[in-house]
Amino acid sequence: MTRPPPPAALGPLLLLWLLPASLPVPGVEASRSRPPLRCPAACEPTRCPPLPACSAGSSPVLDGCRCCRVCAAAEGEACGGAAGRPDGRTYPSLCELRAQNRAARLRGALPAVPVLKGDCAGVGRLRSQYNFLAAVVEKVAPSVVHLQLFRRSPLSSKDMPASSGSGFIVSEDGLIVTNAHVITNQQRIQVELQSGVQYEATIKDIDHKLDLALIKIEPNGDLPVLLLGRSSDLQAGEFVVALGSPFSLQNTVTAGIVSTTQRGGRELGLKDSDMDYIQTDAIINVSHLGGPSSDGDVIGINTLKVTAGISFAIPSDRIRQFLAEFHERQLKGKALSQKKYLGLRMLPLTMNLLQEMKRQDPDFPDVSSGVFVYEVIQGTAAESSGLRDHDVIVSINGQPVTTTTDVIEAVKDSDSLSIMVLRGSQTLILTVTPEIIN
Repeated sequence: MTRPPPPAALGPLLLLWLLPASLPVPGVEASRSRPPLRCPAACEPTRCPPLPACSAGSSPVLDGCRCCRVCAAAEGEACGGAAGRPDGRTYPSLCELRAQNRAARLRGALPAVPVLKGDCAGVGRLRSQYNFLAAVVEKVAPSVVHLQLFRRSPLSSKDMPASSGSGFIVSEDGLIVTNAHVITNQQRIQVELQSGVQYEATIKDIDHKLDLALIKIEPNGDLPVLLLGRSSDLQAGEFVVALGSPFSLQNTVTAGIVSTTQRGGRELGLKDSDMDYIQTDAIINVSHLGGPSSDGDVIGINTLKVTAGISFAIPSDRIRQFLAEFHERQLKGKALSQKKYLGLRMLPLTMNLLQEMKRQDPDFPDVSSGVFVYEVIQGTAAESSGLRDHDVIVSINGQPVTTTTDVIEAVKDSDSLSIMVLRGSQTLILTVTPEIIN
């Protein structure tokens, strides 16, 4: 998809990328190697040669004698020549050039006409004007990591790959932020840096309600760190970049724009959520989850993909709060409390969601309420019990459930859950024992 150049609100980094350091007028270099232009005593347009078809990137202008129409220098061609009227000077800014032109008009002289911004000796391709995202990727990529999670095979003593995801480095000594749903209890977490170096990681903090987790590696030296931007300053229409490692392909980059900065959790059907999510049209998949959506600094962490072109990120302001609470607990010497973990990503079954699922799958259950299982995390109690993606939970231990809060409260209150789910035309009763995690 081709997008226009970014608006000024994109941020200082990208604005600097788009502003040239100096503004030469055409012909500064070429004029030194070309003979002086000889103009007739009087302009006779009828004697001008026919105007040829101008190439892409070029348009008709008056020649150096201000008489005949010629094609301006096209992309990649030398500056100057008949198309321009060089004065042999380089101006530091458009303001300076305009000031000199005003003075020239007062003297009755002809003003200089700018045709090209940049170095006349090395005219860049037009694409350089649009590759503003390359600077963001160059800055962000070294701090994005690939996560590979392993679980012990029940048939052998070997660790088997269970799932993968992404994260980003927030401290030089190896703290990494990712999603809570990316990591699970009793798994080995392997972190691979952009350099290919691998480390084992331990879980330091986890918040399933926010879907945020903090893990730690012990690197041999200081690591490149990503800074957290202020998501509160983000505006709809701004450009963002999403990085991750889909299918173990490190630092895969997608880009999009911010659709809205305040997509409420309740609007998404998450009645127990008080968070406003950032909605973007950046294309992500499961292994982008945990990676940053960034404009040079992190403004969010990818957390949920609904469909192609509709994905959501946790705002960086919430990530900052999560990290601040972790460091405060560390200073006070408080240990993490133990929690029960089921291993589901859920949404209340709203009418809009039901209609969408019916459109995608005609066999989707006919039900008016319940909790939609968006994803069953591999290697968890939910997977072991037989729960599947797109199941609909209608009751737990005989009590009807209609919100994700109902499920969370049931997990807190019971050591064993009898879950009734609808799957197509089937009604199933599954027994689940939640895991105990820190």
